[in-house]
Amino acid sequence: MDIIARLRFARLSPRKTKLVIDLVRGLPLARALAQLKVLPQAPAKPVMKLLNSAAANARHNYKIMTDLWIKQIEVGQGPVLKRWTPRAMGRATPIRRPTAHIKVVLTDEPIKLKQRKV
Repeated sequence: MDIIARLRFARLSPRKTKLVIDLVRGLPLARALAQLKVLPQAPAKPVMKLLNSAAANARHNYKIMTDLWIKQIEVGQGPVLKRWTPRAMGRATPIRRPTAHIKVVLTDEPIKLKQRKV
């Protein structure tokens, strides 16, 4: 059974978030949470919170207490907040504040891990 959780309009760069979610794709939930806990990158904390939310959805909505696996996790680009900051000689410089949409799908069926190229 597939369990879905979404995080929308996260104030994270989708490009930097993709580097974090690539590390946990296809892993068992417990192992993914352990790996995210020690990562220094900023997107690790919101992704860990999203995975915990998906696990809570599985327990509450579907009464699934077994081991869960990350079947699919993806990040998409959200709207970009555009601001301006003053610079020298009357000029202005744009500030882009990107947002990201993250979607995770968990399953209770084991997923065979592929060998990763190093």
